Amino acid sequence: MALAPFAADPALTRGRRYALASASNRGQRDEYQRDRDRIVHSIAFRRLRHKTQVFVAPDGDHFRVRLTHSLEVAQIGRTIARALNLNEDLTEALCLAHDIGHPPFGHAGEDALKEAMAGAGGFDHNAHTLRVLTRLESPYSHHPGLNLSWEMVEGLAKHNGPVAHAPWALAEIDADWPLDLAGQPSLEAQVAALADDIAYDNHDIDDGIRAGLLSLDEARTVPLVAEGWEAARARWPDCSDSALRSELIRNQIGRMVADLLAESRRRIAAANPRSIADVHQAATPLIAFSPEMAAAERTLKRFMYARLYHHPQQMAVAEQARVIVAGLAHAYLSDPATLPPEWAARLPAEEPARTRHIGDFIAGMTDRYAVARYREVVGPVDMPEGA
Repeated sequence: MALAPFAADPALTRGRRYALASASNRGQRDEYQRDRDRIVHSIAFRRLRHKTQVFVAPDGDHFRVRLTHSLEVAQIGRTIARALNLNEDLTEALCLAHDIGHPPFGHAGEDALKEAMAGAGGFDHNAHTLRVLTRLESPYSHHPGLNLSWEMVEGLAKHNGPVAHAPWALAEIDADWPLDLAGQPSLEAQVAALADDIAYDNHDIDDGIRAGLLSLDEARTVPLVAEGWEAARARWPDCSDSALRSELIRNQIGRMVADLLAESRRRIAAANPRSIADVHQAATPLIAFSPEMAAAERTLKRFMYARLYHHPQQMAVAEQARVIVAGLAHAYLSDPATLPPEWAARLPAEEPARTRHIGDFIAGMTDRYAVARYREVVGPVDMPEGA
């Protein structure tokens, strides 16, 4: 498949921060295929298996975690990229990597870590993704990080749009290797951002109902869901509610993807970009939902926050998660000798590097590892550790 002229072309990459050694024995891969493979083979990616998506340390094998969510985002992203003649490999790599910077316990853990690190610049999971991939995960002998392509790093930095005020972790990376933070991201990065929204908007409904925190009747109060349900019921009138729920989720994803493709094609035709440089200089994103779908999606999000993410049962677990992360930060900052030897040995002497180093350690934890370390260095806590 020929790439569109405005797609990211691996033959025109801006390169990597560090020159590659000879890799003649590593297979015939282009730059973005290599990026994808480096993500998949990373320890940080494997840790997503035990990091919260919606439910903390889920005991049920059928619930999504950060790893399975990232795989689902990648599948949606590749479908969109192929339809628009964009680079599928870069899109997939961005989708797979987008959540690597999340600390344990999702947004509850991030809130606690941000507060604990307030004096050292705070914490931002998007910026931490870049810190992990360019600084902390270092499987190579001759440079830090995974040495990803410029387009990969830039896409992760800006997949939610241009960055006006970079958090400290991103600012450090940008100072070392400028990422044109004020410009629009590549279309591949824009696709990854909306593939993420499509995945969790719909799959979180599925998990919420499966967990018993949402009911179908509640979900059908959302116009977008109600329309999808009626269409599915009309097509399969004899289907059970449980089977029809799966059809609803699939059809709703398809409907959102179809809308995104139609609106994005309209915007691309109107802007008429001739190169990826034109994409970076565009006044607005070129990958988007229609105004009607964007409004419907915002309504769905409001519902999910009110009925699932802020459900009393979820809030109680989130409070315990905040206690664990805050307790770990206090313990390690008060007595760094309690850090594992390899982390204690590298502890900087001065602030803010000292607090940031401890933040790096905590942010890399899985849910169950955080629970175990809390019990070790702080005390008992009532929190599931999962499988």
